[in-house]
Amino acid sequence: MAEAPEHSGMSLYITCPVDNVERAKAFYSALGWTLNSEMSNESVACFAIAKDQYVMLGSREMYASVGGVEELIGGPDTPSKVTISFDVESREAVDELVERAAAAGGRIGDTDEYPFMYQRQFDDLDGYHYSPFWMKPDAKSD
Repeated sequence: MAEAPEHSGMSLYITCPVDNVERAKAFYSALGWTLNSEMSNESVACFAIAKDQYVMLGSREMYASVGGVEELIGGPDTPSKVTISFDVESREAVDELVERAAAAGGRIGDTDEYPFMYQRQFDDLDGYHYSPFWMKPDAKSD
């Protein structure tokens, strides 16, 4: 696998418009992700999903006011334009996260088993598509 370039202090923020910020907060809290209250208010909720990696869930009004993206705002019935994939520490952690998403009202998608990894799919309440995976240890080296 190719190595990512070294960038000291680089953080990743994924921003998504949502129908209801409070509902989104409840869903992502149910996943076990941590709300960053300093970066959240009634219009946006910021959740840490890993070290220096965040998902920002903004009201549709707030999202449209940033950068002229009005025409890009979809809804729960609009297919996701991206899949947010991330690795977790074990196969069981993949299953636990997807089970929490289901219990919080998420739509559960496929389970994929490959010789090198195990992954599952879920959509949040606003239609954003997530794909947590566990990479088998012997598959991480070239």
